[in-house]
Amino acid sequence: MRIVVIAALGAALALYLVAFVGIGAVVSAAVAAGWGGFAILCLYTLGLFVVLGMAWHALLPDKSHSLWVFVWGRMVRDAATEVLPFSPIGGIVIGARAAIIQGVASAVAFASTVVDVTAELMAQIVFVALGLGILSVQAPRTSLAQSVTGALGMGLGAAVLACGVLLGLQRRSLWLTGKLATRVLRGAGAASAAVAATFNDIHRSPARISLSSALHFAGWVLSAFGTWIAFRLIGVRVGLLSVMALESLVGAARSVAVFVPNALGIQEAAYALLAPLFGVGAEFGLAVSLLRRARDIALGVPILLIWHAAEGQRALAKPPRL
Repeated sequence: MRIVVIAALGAALALYLVAFVGIGAVVSAAVAAGWGGFAILCLYTLGLFVVLGMAWHALLPDKSHSLWVFVWGRMVRDAATEVLPFSPIGGIVIGARAAIIQGVASAVAFASTVVDVTAELMAQIVFVALGLGILSVQAPRTSLAQSVTGALGMGLGAAVLACGVLLGLQRRSLWLTGKLATRVLRGAGAASAAVAATFNDIHRSPARISLSSALHFAGWVLSAFGTWIAFRLIGVRVGLLSVMALESLVGAARSVAVFVPNALGIQEAAYALLAPLFGVGAEFGLAVSLLRRARDIALGVPILLIWHAAEGQRALAKPPRL
């Protein structure tokens, strides 16, 4: 019930922002992309999933599973996060389930997902630091820019600390893996040992985690390039570095609001508030946010339907319990 209330408040905030800025201006800007432009955004995002799947796959000591299993798992993870009324944590669990359906051992899917999320967080910290540097150089010296810069500086420090804690727990805390395995996997005793062993196997090679983080950083940069394409499609000429900074700030806002389903309202507020710092009207920031929502739905709904069908087939294939 609480999730529904939070989602409703977020949706109300998004609608208020669109109405406040001007619904006609926002919709007109979004429509300017056209069906062809929208198709380009969707195809570009599908290509980005390959990079994110590679980042997950890079963590595995055993490369017997196809890369495409993890590309698909990442697609399901993001689709669940952006379409279903869950926080990103729910999407992470569903993404791991998608990998399990494709034959990945439960402990491997779970442990590698946790490390993959951590590697993505490390990459995001670097990306946000880059955005902070660009903001400091390019944005006007307004009170808003100074407030954003200060908040980001403190947020980066907290994120670095959180990332260090996550890595330490993964490497040393059998208690944590046992608790999580009990909640997510069946056969908690054996699952805990298997998850802990998988964590150890992954962390035995820092090079794999570094490669995963590098691929995730590439994913963040490519995501910003996709946003730059969206701005060009609606007729806004803005520098790529400015869009990278904007995207890093929006991503940071979404990460802070981790328990808000689909970051409803948070994403829209971030685009409307921060786009003017880089010389882009709030209506164009909201238009890009609207295109992003539409793209996520257009891709996410078919992905989730396919995943749901696979889950149903798997359930029907199990012998009935006596």
